[in-house]
Amino acid sequence: MTEWYAYTIIIWAFILIAAVVFISLFFFAAPYGRHTKTGWGPMINNRAGWVLMEIPASLLFIFYAVIGQREINLTLAVFIMIWQIHYLHRAFIYPFTIRGSSKMPLSIALSGLLFNAVNTYVQGRWLFTFAPVSLYGISWLADPRFIIGTVVFITGYAINKHADYVLRNLRKPGEKEYRIPAGGLYRLISCPNYFGEVVEWTGWAILTWSMAGSVFALWTAANLVPRAYQHHLWYKKTFPDYPGSRKSVIPFVF
Repeated sequence: MTEWYAYTIIIWAFILIAAVVFISLFFFAAPYGRHTKTGWGPMINNRAGWVLMEIPASLLFIFYAVIGQREINLTLAVFIMIWQIHYLHRAFIYPFTIRGSSKMPLSIALSGLLFNAVNTYVQGRWLFTFAPVSLYGISWLADPRFIIGTVVFITGYAINKHADYVLRNLRKPGEKEYRIPAGGLYRLISCPNYFGEVVEWTGWAILTWSMAGSVFALWTAANLVPRAYQHHLWYKKTFPDYPGSRKSVIPFVF
């Protein structure tokens, strides 16, 4: 079996699993964050869990660039920069901005690690080895797909980071109770942080114009749309005065 054949199997298996995850997460919330519960194995520090989950995406992407069969031109270097803008922050900065001493199940951290390892393989091997030689030359940087995708990615990134900033500053140091977030897209939806991340990786799918990128965007939506719905239900149950006009994750729609 060639690696390309195995790679193709992984792609289609990833799509199938994403469909199962999407349906399942509407019926139960993954047990981390505000939905943390016992019964999922040993608990670890939340910060350590996030580092463990996210660090493979940053480091393995560089690894696949180094061992890839394509010379790293300016276009591929820009892809690396865009990817690392998200994952360097997620692995090495975001975990240390989390307040409090909450914990998550080790099983959740390991499942996140596994997803990131497989997804980074899918992205990295496509970009640096399997993509046709005719793709991703210097001229790609002027292609409308790259330009539009990059704008979409940056827009999603900005939405995500602003939403995280609002959440991080809802509570003063030492406070534990949750509050209703407000401002920005929180006026329209309960989870603009998740909406922003879906927009980000939709931008990645466009700017790479690849099946690999599309699978990542699909997985992001499959994971975060139902989680946003669970958050939305939690807000409505926890706060009797929660704004009734807010949707869960897609403004004016859902």
